[in-house]
Amino acid sequence: MTPKPGTAPAAPGARGAAGPLLRVRGLHVWIEGSHILQGVDLSVPASGVTAVLGRNGVGKTTAVKAVLGLVPRTGEVVLEGRDITDRPTYEITRSVGYVPEDRGVFNGLTVAENLRLAQRAGSPSRYELVHELFPELRERASQPAGTLSGGQQQMLAIGRALLNENRLLVVDEPTKGLAPRVVAEVADAVVRAAADVPVLLVEQNLALVRRVADEAVVLDAGRVVHTGAAAELLEDAERTRELLGVSRAPAGAESAQGEDR
Repeated sequence: MTPKPGTAPAAPGARGAAGPLLRVRGLHVWIEGSHILQGVDLSVPASGVTAVLGRNGVGKTTAVKAVLGLVPRTGEVVLEGRDITDRPTYEITRSVGYVPEDRGVFNGLTVAENLRLAQRAGSPSRYELVHELFPELRERASQPAGTLSGGQQQMLAIGRALLNENRLLVVDEPTKGLAPRVVAEVADAVVRAAADVPVLLVEQNLALVRRVADEAVVLDAGRVVHTGAAAELLEDAERTRELLGVSRAPAGAESAQGEDR
């Protein structure tokens, strides 16, 4: 990807570079009169996976939508040293891939058409990577996306984001409602993606977080209440229970939150 003039982005995988890839400071969001985010500060390093954790309703999805400009917000959002707070979403997503919580596939279009729509002009398309991770997308290329299972639709949503080269990948609850087999495939995809590009991951499956995440940011009531190494947090059963309301995550990423194949 060609950087904007005067910009010197950190090289992929350059943990320990001059500063974080993404820096968010004092992020506030009001929706229908409710103060959802109340001064959120977080950073995403130049490599690896940063997981955003927290109980239901604490503002995790709102936080990533605010980064992308999908909800009105105040504060500061800086990507690769450039203030993007006032940039429209369509400009931000020229360099940031996004997998929304609701998958957002076009039900009336085929799998191939969904992928083709995601291609960015002038950017290499990585079909080989997408089909390597999710062979079913090649096999079902002519099938309408609306007839896919929930798991297959999630594969398609992730595949669209991985199709282009990005500076950051934002993935919101990719395993929600999926069967164990599909959860494992999603975990493989996140690990593979993170080898090329930093990932900001919203996730409640702590087994998956244990496997893929380097850093953890915990939200509660619209505020950041913990930041640090993901493994260190998840090894501390008492702290995990205090912050997330659950016991320590088991090893592996095989647990599921539903039976959607």
